[in-house]
Parts: sequence; C-alpha cells; structure tokens
Amino acid sequence: MVQQSTGPLAGLLVADFSRILAGPYATMLLADLGAQVIKVESPGGDDTRTWMPPTRDGVSTYYLGINRNKRSVALDLKKPDDLAAAQELARRADVLIENFRPGGLARFGLDYGTVTTHNEKIVYASISGFGTGAGKDFPGYDLMVQAISGLMSLTGDPDGSPYRAGISVFDVMAGLHASIGILAALHHRGETGRGQHVEVNLLSSALSGLVNHSSGYVAGGTVPFRMGNAHPSLFPYEPLPTADGELIVIAGNDGQFRKLCQVLDLPGLPDDPRFGRNQDRTANREQLRPLLVERLAKRTKDEWFRDLLAAGVPCAPINTIDGGVALAQELGLDPVVTVDDVPGVRNPITFSDTPARYELPPPGLDEHGEEIRAWLKS
Repeated sequence: MVQQSTGPLAGLLVADFSRILAGPYATMLLADLGAQVIKVESPGGDDTRTWMPPTRDGVSTYYLGINRNKRSVALDLKKPDDLAAAQELARRADVLIENFRPGGLARFGLDYGTVTTHNEKIVYASISGFGTGAGKDFPGYDLMVQAISGLMSLTGDPDGSPYRAGISVFDVMAGLHASIGILAALHHRGETGRGQHVEVNLLSSALSGLVNHSSGYVAGGTVPFRMGNAHPSLFPYEPLPTADGELIVIAGNDGQFRKLCQVLDLPGLPDDPRFGRNQDRTANREQLRPLLVERLAKRTKDEWFRDLLAAGVPCAPINTIDGGVALAQELGLDPVVTVDDVPGVRNPITFSDTPARYELPPPGLDEHGEEIRAWLKS
C-alpha cells in the first residue's frame, strides 16, 4: 500500500486522526511535501465535509481546501476490527497527529503512552484548544480562542463592537506550529533514534501570534485596544482615502516617509519636527493625517498605487479574494494548482530541489478504505 512519492518528506507515513481545520491543514502541508498521509475518519466523516456553502460538485470547498494528497479510511473505533486497524496504523506510522480532547483516545489504546509501547520512534502530535491542564475539557473552537486571547478586543472600530478575524486564524496558526513541531521532532529522532510527544494548543498559539500586542502587555504592561485599521506604533500604516476609494499607505521607516512625501509633493514634512521620526508621526498622527489625505484626494487609488510603488513606498489596494488571486497570477506566483479537476491553492513553500507534489485530490470518505485495511492486515 505504501506509495512511492517525491518531495523532502518522501518515505514518511503520517496517521492523521485529526479533523476540521488545524490538524488537517498541518497534514496537508506535510502531504504536499511528500509524506504519505492516511486520513482516518469516523463513519460520518470529517465535520468539514458538511460545512457548506460554498461547494464544488456538491462537495464542501472548506473540506477540499485542506485535504489534498491524502488517502481516506473510515474506521469506527468502537468496532474491534476497525480499532485493530487503527492501532496497527499507529504501530507502523512515523507520525501520528490527533486533535481529540486531551485523553480522548486513551480508551482506544491510541494515546501517546500506549502507542509508544509498540512504536518507540513515533512522533505523536496532539492539538488541543486550551492544553492538557485545567482547560482540557474546554471545546477547542477558534472563535472561542479569538475571544479569550484578546484578538477580538483588537479588531474593529474603536467605538464599535469587537470582531472576529475573517478566517479561523488560530486554527491555521496552530496547524503551522504543529507542522514545525513535527519536523523538529523528526530531526531530533534522526539524531537520537527517539520519538517524542509534540503538543500544541490554540490559546498558546494565539498568545504567540499576537506578537507585538502580547509583548506590549507582558513586557511593557500595556493593554492594547482596537484602533480600527490604525497601527499603535506606526503612522501612516492604514487605509487612506483617495479620489475614488481607499489605499493602504505604509511608511515603515523614516526613509519611506520621505519618499512618500516626495511623491505627494509635500517636501517640507520630513523636516517638520512633528513628523521627522516615526515616534513623532505616531504621536502627531491626527495632525499629519489630513495633510496626507488632502494630497491623496487629488488622484485615484490606482494612479497613486502605481507611482508610490515605483518610488519604493509600500501601498496596496483593498481587494476581494478574486483580486488577490489575480494579482498573484499576474506576478507569476501560480497560486492555483489543479488535481483531477479539483482546484486548490498552491503550497506556499518553494524548494529548489524537492518541489511540493500535487498527486491526489481530496479523498472521498473511505475512498481508499479497502486498500488500506488490506495493507494493515498484511
């Protein structure tokens, strides 16, 4: 059953007992890089199979977006034969990844302690919402973590309601952290011959991912609050109105601000003591903003976008996703890959010698079940 593949992770067998987003995203990234991933599903299938609309040919695009390059087997762990197959898969795997509630697999003999008695070299990765301590029984939904971590307090208009991010950002982040942890543990195994338990939780990923805001609190004692599209430490770093709509305008350093002022024909501003340094511009943003807006209002956002970029000033139109994909195509990034007529987003990592692979479309439920069961019995 083991298939030959290419990529930097070719030869690795991943037993994927995860579902929904964080775990499947992590295992798709590993699969793109050559790992053979066996997706173990309940007879009802991964929850995201039912998360629709939108759909493609009746299949949830949510599911399609995170399950490429995998093989599916449906196992009912309450049935002896299926449980034996799951345990045998864990015995053979290089990596096992799961996102059950902490301790949830122990009754099936699929917890880390039991699996390692039969497979000492396994890298066993667990993703939870709030860790294995006092938060072990909390449901691990991204929206809960966006609320609890403080992200929602930072998102939205200053005088309006808090908002969630437009994607399940901490599920994605936890999936990335899990992938990093797995790869680090595999390197350690290569050096020592020993596997280990890798644990990731969404709240810890969130606090790490809040970067300057969480650092501002733990290192500086400052509790930040939402500022709309403004940045607490930089100005300009936000949408500003032009003649026909808003344009993101960024001056990340004093040199960029000087270039911005040259294009806007405001040559005196960089030498004004109120605006010369970033900390001055940030402190005096309410005085500086109308001066910039007055000039930007004289031309369209596309005209400014072209000229500001040419001058080395970071700026961007505010696109919908179709515009983002179109620009990536225009820039030669080839953002879309198609496998058996199923389009997906290209793996974002480029390798000079071992490119990502795109060999299998997202599998139907138990699509490879007969083949996998036979292999596990052999």
